[in-house]
Amino acid sequence: MNGFSPETEGEIVSKTREEITEPPMYKVLLHNDDYTTMEFVVEILMSIFHKTIEDATRIMLNVHKTGLGICGVYTFEIAETKVEITHELAMERGFPLKSSIEKA
Repeated sequence: MNGFSPETEGEIVSKTREEITEPPMYKVLLHNDDYTTMEFVVEILMSIFHKTIEDATRIMLNVHKTGLGICGVYTFEIAETKVEITHELAMERGFPLKSSIEKA
């Protein structure tokens, strides 16, 4: 017996979805406060967000002058992780630095 049975023979229909949607992106923001040092903000921007010293300084000054700065745009999970790491490092160093995410 070869396993072939006319009763079980059928046609397989499959439909492939051609549309691939990109995941939503989120901005990671740093908020100004009166206690976190400029040096620490630059350090965070370089170590967590992989900014050059020039970009980190520019973003830090923007946070200082306007109250808010964009660190980068990422998928939700990555943005959330970067915010958590930022808060952990700030707490370890005794700074109240606030970071948040916002849909891009």
